[in-house]
Amino acid sequence: MGTAQRRLAPEDGTAARPTLRQQQPQYRPLWVEEPAKRYRMPDPVRTSAVRAVIIIAVTLTLAMVAFFCTMAESWLAFPMVISSVASTVVATWSAVDVLVTRQVWNQRNGVVSEPSSTARTLRRERRAARRQERAAAREQERIRRRGGQAGQLTHP
Repeated sequence: MGTAQRRLAPEDGTAARPTLRQQQPQYRPLWVEEPAKRYRMPDPVRTSAVRAVIIIAVTLTLAMVAFFCTMAESWLAFPMVISSVASTVVATWSAVDVLVTRQVWNQRNGVVSEPSSTARTLRRERRAARRQERAAAREQERIRRRGGQAGQLTHP
């Protein structure tokens, strides 16, 4: 008998079996995974959104430094105010860039949830054109197999 089994055996000679609760401690999960309610943003849109957030954060930092320099009557106040105004223009541009990038992506790749999607209409039109081309090719093949006589008008 090994030392581990000797330790578990009670003194009355009956074999001790550890219960499931003794073998494994009970762990409670800290959180429960739930499926995402919204889909992930497309890569170009996410890239422009990250860029916009970084630019806006730098703009807010510049504005705060400009405010503190103005309160302290530092010589750096004027250049900081000018740079924060310019940075505000860039931050506005980057926020608009996110909206434009999102709209362009939706129009090019389609939106699953919207039935009036531009991309879906374009795909429908392309499918209809391909169907017509295939039908015309089949008709030409049928005419060619019949010797070229069927479906052709004769001249008087």
